[in-house]
Amino acid sequence: MTVSSFFTLHATDGTARTGVIETPRGAIRTPAFMPVGTAATVKAMMPESVAATGADILLGNTYHLMLRPTAERIARLGGLHRFMNWSKPILTDSGGFQVMSLSDLRKLTEKGVTFKSHIDGSKHELTPERSMEIQRLLGSDIVMCFDECPALPADRDRIAESMRLSMRWAERSKDAFGDRPGHMLFGIQQGGLEQDFREESAEALKAIGFDGYAVGGLAVGEGQAAMFQCLDFAPGQLPQDKPRYLMGVGKPDDIVGAVRRGIDMMDCVLPSRSGRTGQAWTRRGQVNIKNARHQDDPRPLDENCTCPACRNYSRAYLHHVFRAQEMISGMLLTWHNLHYYQELMQAMRDAISSGTFAAFEAQFHALRAEGDIEPV
Repeated sequence: MTVSSFFTLHATDGTARTGVIETPRGAIRTPAFMPVGTAATVKAMMPESVAATGADILLGNTYHLMLRPTAERIARLGGLHRFMNWSKPILTDSGGFQVMSLSDLRKLTEKGVTFKSHIDGSKHELTPERSMEIQRLLGSDIVMCFDECPALPADRDRIAESMRLSMRWAERSKDAFGDRPGHMLFGIQQGGLEQDFREESAEALKAIGFDGYAVGGLAVGEGQAAMFQCLDFAPGQLPQDKPRYLMGVGKPDDIVGAVRRGIDMMDCVLPSRSGRTGQAWTRRGQVNIKNARHQDDPRPLDENCTCPACRNYSRAYLHHVFRAQEMISGMLLTWHNLHYYQELMQAMRDAISSGTFAAFEAQFHALRAEGDIEPV
């Protein structure tokens, strides 16, 4: 068992790990999946419903919240937890990824990034210091360093330049974060798919010293095989006694593969976004509820699932309300997807604790390979 001041590693199975991150707002069981509450809400869900799925922590988005309603307004109203009625831990990203992906007009310098808002075109500047200030105003429990993430594929020179800039920004983030008892600061490893750059980045971050470490710059177009090849070495370059967070991942098979390779935390918009577009994730893979095959089907999405969508409604009903564009469609399917994701995390925690992760993983893939139940 490995113990740091707030992270306890209870068991390992190969490179898969299970443990707990202690925060003043509650414990985070790892491996943990964090639903994404981009604009201070997990879309189509009440906060108590998100908690009921088993989520220990949410992700909030610095970029979106700084633009609307502004971090200063949220601070005046008592901080993000009170503002959105979520009493458990919150992790906020740094805003760097959204600046790069959402802002057409942006300028990158050593100091930071200037960009135009995607909402109203207003001009803003985001630096490591400003990112730390925004996340302090929000009051998040886990704060992420401000970094720059190049889209893949990119040439080695571009990846190296970006990674080294991110490491300089990491040091500035740590200085600006200061001493905040009860709050954690995570560094972000960069370096694309290059093992030597990932190692250089990890060494730079360890020299600065952080409460946790993220593997950044993946799930940005490189494909699952390349991502897994990187995860075969990247988590092991980071400290064993600190949490490891894979940013922006992913599909259920991405998550299982990442946990097998030593990842402790993940986040993704997929379960909520899929729920709003008629996609359900189940033990047997993805179900497209808009397909006509479901219109006369009295069975639940998954007879073994205990979420409200599966307990109380048929596939025929879910098909109907999606086709009728009723709001309850996105609500029920999002609840189901988040419930499934949290069940998956619990199953992996149990398998790692009992030393049966390989058997769990084999069964996970075998059931998905069978595909959805036969139509009625």
